[in-house]
Amino acid sequence: MKALVGTAVDYTGIRFNVAVIWEGNTIVDVTPRERLGDYDIDEVYGGRGYVVLPGFINSHTHVAMAKFRGMGEDLPTPEWLSRIIWPAEREWTPREIHHWALLGMAEALANGSTTVNDHYFFADEIAKAARELGIRAFVGQTIMDGVDFPLTKSEEGFRFFRRWDGKDDLVKPTLAPHATDTVSPELLSEIGEFARERNALVHIHLAQSREEVLRVKHRYGITPVRYLERAGALNERLLGVHGLYIEHGDVLRFGKSGATLVHCPVSNLKLEARVPPVLEFEAAGANVALGNDSPNPTGLMDMFREMSIASLAQNIITGSSSSVPARRAFSWATVGGAKALGLKAGLIRPGYLADLVLVNARKPQFIPEGNVYPLVVYSARGSDVKIAVVGGKVIYRNGLLVRIGKTLGELWSEAKKSCSGDV
Repeated sequence: MKALVGTAVDYTGIRFNVAVIWEGNTIVDVTPRERLGDYDIDEVYGGRGYVVLPGFINSHTHVAMAKFRGMGEDLPTPEWLSRIIWPAEREWTPREIHHWALLGMAEALANGSTTVNDHYFFADEIAKAARELGIRAFVGQTIMDGVDFPLTKSEEGFRFFRRWDGKDDLVKPTLAPHATDTVSPELLSEIGEFARERNALVHIHLAQSREEVLRVKHRYGITPVRYLERAGALNERLLGVHGLYIEHGDVLRFGKSGATLVHCPVSNLKLEARVPPVLEFEAAGANVALGNDSPNPTGLMDMFREMSIASLAQNIITGSSSSVPARRAFSWATVGGAKALGLKAGLIRPGYLADLVLVNARKPQFIPEGNVYPLVVYSARGSDVKIAVVGGKVIYRNGLLVRIGKTLGELWSEAKKSCSGDV
């Protein structure tokens, strides 16, 4: 057995001076620290001045896009994609994807994400990198047939799912159609049927830009949400990302389906200068999760920042400074993501996955320590994470990526060499 000691915080409450004990991949107890001797513990981490959190569930990522950080700054979504990102992506090789996916996931892990849900090309390489690192990963091969793009053939998306389905405890395949305006009705219907047969998750960009919505309306005479509904893809297995331009009636339709809205606040503000009405989605019955999107455009794979911006940005819509308390934003990054991906995770209680992070709270921004939720959401940052545990295994500790035996600094050096063509 192993234990993390400190102040344990999840959506259900705050427990001071406790030990979170796990065996195998599962939490077995949360007990007062003084009772730690009642258990046969091999290793203890943390202590006074530390906070134990459920690992964040980063519900929408493109981790390999770490290579493009800083490119196409200050462009709106359509130009950012067509002028900068898609031309760069045509040059990818499997070896490069593996290298940059490893770096992107390592960054997310070091900043507290124990699970990522990735949507990109050469998905096999991303899945292999995840397994190498030891992070929990849901991975989908991006597919589309509405844009001439050689890396997105639909057959490969289905083949990737079959190759990885049931093959790994930590790495799970998903279906990853690109967006409602880049996937034909025929392909989307095929995806919906496949998802029903295999109980697969469908992970798609939804109403991310005005142009997307206008294209769908022009081609099919319906909105993106109704387009998904017509294809049989609008249900509790759907993760719709962004949801920036969805009219009220479709917010209700989306919510009634039980689908998940994956909110990427920093990306949304950066590319579209817009905030979706997350509280309306939630009130309509939708599940809400948070995602980093990609290192470009967000610049930093840090879910602490996403929680903070998610909370503050809703105030603009509601006109109230208390519309999303810190605890609620925290729930989106933990239990919301767990529900979206079908994980028994996001809470610190017996029987839940031992996917945990230890935060060093021996810093000025954590004083006083009474109500820890706002300290976690508004004061903490990824660099405060000292340890990350996934499936009961310590895979990140004080800058070292334990499974691969490298530090973040070493990965940074390799990335620099890669940019200059040395590796």
